[in-house]
Amino acid sequence: MGPLAGYKFVEMGGIGPGPMCAMLLADLGADIVRVDRLVDPGLGTQSNPKFSLLMRSRRSIAVDTKTAEGREVVLKLIEQADGLIEGFRPGVMERMGLGPEEALARNPKLVYGRMTGWGQEGPMAMAAGHDINYIALAGVLHAIGRKDEAPVPPLNLVGDFGGGALYLALGLVCGVLEAQKSGKGQVVDTAMVDGAASLMTMFYGLMAAGNWKDERGVNILDTGTHYYNVYETADGKYVSIGSIEKKFYQELLERTGLDKEDLPPQLNPKSWPLIHARLTDVFKTKTRDEWDEVMLGTDVCYAPVLSIMEATEHPHNIHRQTFVKYEGVVQPAPAPRFSRTEAKIQRPPCLPGEHTTEALLDWGMSEASIDELKASGIIK
Repeated sequence: MGPLAGYKFVEMGGIGPGPMCAMLLADLGADIVRVDRLVDPGLGTQSNPKFSLLMRSRRSIAVDTKTAEGREVVLKLIEQADGLIEGFRPGVMERMGLGPEEALARNPKLVYGRMTGWGQEGPMAMAAGHDINYIALAGVLHAIGRKDEAPVPPLNLVGDFGGGALYLALGLVCGVLEAQKSGKGQVVDTAMVDGAASLMTMFYGLMAAGNWKDERGVNILDTGTHYYNVYETADGKYVSIGSIEKKFYQELLERTGLDKEDLPPQLNPKSWPLIHARLTDVFKTKTRDEWDEVMLGTDVCYAPVLSIMEATEHPHNIHRQTFVKYEGVVQPAPAPRFSRTEAKIQRPPCLPGEHTTEALLDWGMSEASIDELKASGIIK
């Protein structure tokens, strides 16, 4: 199942963007074996492994990679793989004897995917960091928030998952496609600071053209305008408005009743605070559900601001099956969608070492070799 069915990847066990990348590829059909340590390092903040959803759709083996025999197990997997995913600090894989030189010597067509925050080299390459730090250095965090207020971290969506996992997944798929033509593998250096910066490309163009100010909350898409903003409703909930284009803005005015007032022009920045104040008052006259009845499905460019769990219950998302219940856990469905090679959740989240025997057998290792490695404590 899935457009990546038949492709194989080795994932070196980690947290955050690496597992997210592996989940995306596995949901799309790739056969991914995750290499975990013998001693379970834990699953982040999850008390129950079944809720570690980033671990879904693939299998895990537990290997002592500090031993020559353990490294050999991983190298034998690499020999058969199309790609590899690792998210350690620069130099860690090399010290393990599993760096690009060793891996590509075993498999010249391997696409070796590396995920770090700062990149494989540079003044900050060896420093610790998290999503908030990477998007801060990339100029993203400064741009998100309201005027005269502190920057607002957008969860860890922009660095870890947008600038990291998605860019690594794209890099791996591109590398595999190129290797099919050239017969040669290569290293994909994915840095979250690079990916986050790439996501800002449009805004650098707007700034160069003089259409974006290098400050928060004063621009068209950052709550600086009244027609691209969120508004509180009578019940303390919120709605989102994105009436940028003239015809959409006109419908906003009509459906709020403001078309009967003598308001200043939409695109005059000096008028934005005044119209914003009027819209603020108007939206507080009805509940969020009442505004849904007035605006949902129209050309206002409107949607209610739903909570995480409310989103799973909205009729549109139910119709689209945007969220699914798998093994008793409600979670986002695989994306994107394919008309013929359907993507699907392949299996529930893997436990470290849960599939050691099964996966190694499927990847060509003999039962006798597996038993010997178990007896010596190299795998479990």
